[in-house]
Amino acid sequence: MLISHRVDGDTLRVTLHHSLDVHTRAAAAAEIEDLVHTHRPRRVSVQVPAGEPTPATLSVVVRAQRMCQSLDIPLNLTGATAAAQRLFTTNTA
Repeated sequence: MLISHRVDGDTLRVTLHHSLDVHTRAAAAAEIEDLVHTHRPRRVSVQVPAGEPTPATLSVVVRAQRMCQSLDIPLNLTGATAAAQRLFTTNTA
């Protein structure tokens, strides 16, 4: 299982259980998009695996953030290192 989720009030909480690679990122991105469209949350939180996320993992989170932004849904990233948080913020500004 790559992803699990739960709905906590008006927040969709998505957990990526493993770092993603080029073979798994498309499926993970599609799954997150489906979850957002199914649950229609007011907020989305994505937790990435501990440590430095792979480029494919960050790519999926950035893609999810852009999709959420187009729907006026804020997305925050949790579990990432400070450097990864900065990279995420830079790529989604």
